[in-house]
Amino acid sequence: MTHDPQGRWTFWIDRGGTFTDIVAIDPQGQLQTAKLLSRSEAYRDAAVAGIKRLMGQYQEGLIAAIHLGTTVATNALLERRGAPTVLVTTRGFRDQLRIGHQARPKLFVRRIVLPEQLYQTVIEADERVSAQGEVLRPLDLSAARAGLEAALNAGIRSAAVVFLHGYRYPAHERAAAEALHAMGFETVSASHTISPLMKYVPRAGTSVADAYLTPVLEAYLRELEAELGPVARDGRLKFMRSDGGLSASGAFRAKDAILSGPAGGVVGQALSAKACGYDRAIGFDMGGTSTDVSRFDGAYDRLDEAEVAGVRLRVPMLAIHTVAAGGGSILSLENGRMRAGPHSAGADPGPASYRRGGPLTVTDANVMTGRLRADMFPAIFGPDGDAPLDAEIVRTRFAEMAREAGTA
Repeated sequence: MTHDPQGRWTFWIDRGGTFTDIVAIDPQGQLQTAKLLSRSEAYRDAAVAGIKRLMGQYQEGLIAAIHLGTTVATNALLERRGAPTVLVTTRGFRDQLRIGHQARPKLFVRRIVLPEQLYQTVIEADERVSAQGEVLRPLDLSAARAGLEAALNAGIRSAAVVFLHGYRYPAHERAAAEALHAMGFETVSASHTISPLMKYVPRAGTSVADAYLTPVLEAYLRELEAELGPVARDGRLKFMRSDGGLSASGAFRAKDAILSGPAGGVVGQALSAKACGYDRAIGFDMGGTSTDVSRFDGAYDRLDEAEVAGVRLRVPMLAIHTVAAGGGSILSLENGRMRAGPHSAGADPGPASYRRGGPLTVTDANVMTGRLRADMFPAIFGPDGDAPLDAEIVRTRFAEMAREAGTA
């Protein structure tokens, strides 16, 4: 890494669900680092707070570039905390995405549990275009209007529009998207703009995921823009995409952000391995909310279609296996047995040891067993962000759980 010839700061930021890590090159070419909780009452946004902490005084004219990877979309998908979404599709195909490919990973399990869908409801539209482009049934949304209005009244503001053969003949999707916007839907993801390729299931899955996650991502981008000012709008702020590339903030879509944070880890793993003289590496990136596993064999493994958190997606991405288990995964009792995740305590309130009244988590289990030593962690916890990890409360809370389980 080299410093900016004009004497400005350059920042690389990994904004996770629990911690935000910042690496910077200052105007003198020196390496600077900072680590903050991603959520705190002390600041609106951790990335901006870290930038201000390193600079001393925020001056947007002294910033050359900010490259940011974020797990905002990743964690929202893993924890199913996206926006309520409606799927609008061709009449007769309301169950197609739920049926999927009819794959049965556990062939001999008698009790089949269907995968959880991201959409809350499906509304069928009267329309049909053949594979050759012949309009067999003109688009008519009159029958669907009552269902759409009911969705709006229920607070749903995101919609995915996926029509049969819409990837090649998008006129009906385009008209439906315009009508939905006019009705009051704030986010409308039409498949011909999100994933304009054949195969209904991945095309629909990608479009629904985009509609489901866009409000979450946009809320975060608005926070950044309000804090960073012109830097967020003039091209100096760029985001890591799922494929390992960079995107300007105005072109950063939810479908490309699903593996934004993990992709940065893969790129960093590969460059670190090369710097140490290794051509191959296996990456294990455990954060507060999720854990990502990847490999590097002299070249990046890339995928055009993959399943992430149970959702079939078709977007360019690095080959990363992500599971909803991290240091902040909440521990609970289920039928007398301890369960970890899938929900995370995040940074606010965070694990019990963070001194903010949070639940027991995987991090606390490691504190309890001595794998994590409180005296080896920075004093960034508690309401004022200046206290060490609290090992005593961890012992107290685990004693309570043991009594609840009947093992004390």
